[in-house]
Amino acid sequence: MSAVAGTSTGAGSVRADIDLADPRFWKLPPTARASAFAELRRLPGPVFFTERPAAGKHPAKGFHALVRHADVVEASRNAGVFISGPGVTTPEPARWVRTLFGDSMVNLDDPRHAQLRRIISRAFTPRLLARAEDDIRRVAARLVDRVIERRPADFVSSVAAELPFQVICNMMGIPEEPRRAILDQVNHASEHTGVDRPLRSRIRIPGRGLRALARMQGMVADLGRERRRHPTDDLISALVTADVDGRRLTGRELGAFFSLLLVAGVETTRNALTHGLSLLTEHPGQRELLLSDLDRHLGGTVDEIIRHATPIIQFRRTLATDHELNGTRLAKGGKVVLFFGSANRDEAVFADPDAFDITRSPNPHLGFGGGGPHYCLGAHLARQEMKVLLRELFTRLPDLRATGAPELVPSNFDNRVKSLPFTFGTPTA
Repeated sequence: MSAVAGTSTGAGSVRADIDLADPRFWKLPPTARASAFAELRRLPGPVFFTERPAAGKHPAKGFHALVRHADVVEASRNAGVFISGPGVTTPEPARWVRTLFGDSMVNLDDPRHAQLRRIISRAFTPRLLARAEDDIRRVAARLVDRVIERRPADFVSSVAAELPFQVICNMMGIPEEPRRAILDQVNHASEHTGVDRPLRSRIRIPGRGLRALARMQGMVADLGRERRRHPTDDLISALVTADVDGRRLTGRELGAFFSLLLVAGVETTRNALTHGLSLLTEHPGQRELLLSDLDRHLGGTVDEIIRHATPIIQFRRTLATDHELNGTRLAKGGKVVLFFGSANRDEAVFADPDAFDITRSPNPHLGFGGGGPHYCLGAHLARQEMKVLLRELFTRLPDLRATGAPELVPSNFDNRVKSLPFTFGTPTA
């Protein structure tokens, strides 16, 4: 692995084994990666990393890594300079994929982004949100009932993935019958998001994932057409009938938004909940503190889990114009990558940043983004899901704990957990 400092950055030398563009870096143990990011934060400016060109494509390109809290916040809030339109994921989505499946909001800039966000925000009425919060409590109670009855071995599949998926489906008005099929399509579409993929999977899985995405979006588009004719009291109906400046969501836009919800609203919450149980098991003192006063410490626990685990590792931006950041000249058309996990361990903002401390205050983590127009629309909902489920679990199963290390999926995009073994003692009455 090798890192290349941009000639205009003045960033200084970097250890040869630190290369954020090399898939091998993301297979390193989390502690090794955290140490590498700490070294990058100590440099005076952003470091440039060269990406290997895809097969048949040249020349090689690269990005400046934004690893400090202040830099990630600036790039997030200065959306006129740091634009999302070319794509925020690595690699950027192909144009034909975006044409076929529609543009996710995360890959849009104003005015189109602002227009879509207004339509979606209008659909999230106070009544719908209040109903969603009631539903979270019902789903959490049913999940814990089922855990007590069946005593499953894996926390991810039986608890952490189920809560946000069922809540999103209930909120959207997805009937019970197709839910398992949709969940299967989600799993296929997101399969091998990480960097640890065998060659045969790299060849076959992209087509399989796109077919799964097409089937899932087709299901939702069909529901959207039905709700236009016969609206009900759910989010799909609100989205396809909302009239904001003469606009409402098309079938393709609805499908793209549902796909985004399943990643931003399901996978991230699933991973945060799983990391949360693991962290509370690894830090028994913090667990004791939480259980001593759930009302007092639940909010802080949720935010500290999100900061410490940082479910989304990175997003990228493209420079709309020349710009200077920390004395580094960033050229128009160049790429930067916002490393949220590194920003959430920035020593300039967080005292003892590697510690897990549920009393941390203030806690200005960037787990939902760095602010600006792309700040997570579902931040409140995600916090509510985590607080309600943790309360239900630790009230009824106070001995709940992980029995082993989480099985992580090497990834440069999300802090994904494949499985986590867990157990619990006798439930309380």
